[in-house]
Amino acid sequence: MPTEPFFLFLIATIALNLSPGPDMLYVISRSIENGRRAGIVSALGIGVGTLVHMSVTAIGLSAILTSFPLVYEAIRIAGATYLAFLGIRMILTRTTPITIHMREDSSSLMAVFRQGVITNVLNPKVALFFLAFLPQFVDRSVGSFALQILFLGLVFDTSGTTWNVIVAIIAGKINSLLKTRSSLQRFQRILPGIILIALSILVLF
Repeated sequence: MPTEPFFLFLIATIALNLSPGPDMLYVISRSIENGRRAGIVSALGIGVGTLVHMSVTAIGLSAILTSFPLVYEAIRIAGATYLAFLGIRMILTRTTPITIHMREDSSSLMAVFRQGVITNVLNPKVALFFLAFLPQFVDRSVGSFALQILFLGLVFDTSGTTWNVIVAIIAGKINSLLKTRSSLQRFQRILPGIILIALSILVLF
């Protein structure tokens, strides 16, 4: 694709990925509750979920969300409900943080990965964002529309996932600090839970 549009796309991509959003806040909540490794896994899960949206956009199915408001509403409510469920479960749990078990049990990490994918896939705003954003940088005269969308989406997803991993590592440091202070262990569960519930409200409204 032409150099100038791609350069503009890179600038926009970096700016958007660096700005705080639901995905970043979700990664932070996971890192604070479960540690750095869980945060990184959740970032990778979100990356896979973004690939799903990117693929859907490339084949034009995202247009369904704008053509049929009821479909959009159903997916939006499902996503908000799922985030609220995760947040409430974090707050109500009476066990100690599961960071140690998370590092030993690969199935727990798989659950975190799966939740990251689901959280992203059930956010219709991601699909609508790709539908509105990526086509602006596509030049139909130089090749396949779908292939250009896939390429741009992959660049966006790779940079976003990389930044989320960095955020997970930084937030994981907070988790390590909290583990050394037993009086703050409940705060370690409540804070991520509140973040997820707030995210669910933002998605809903």
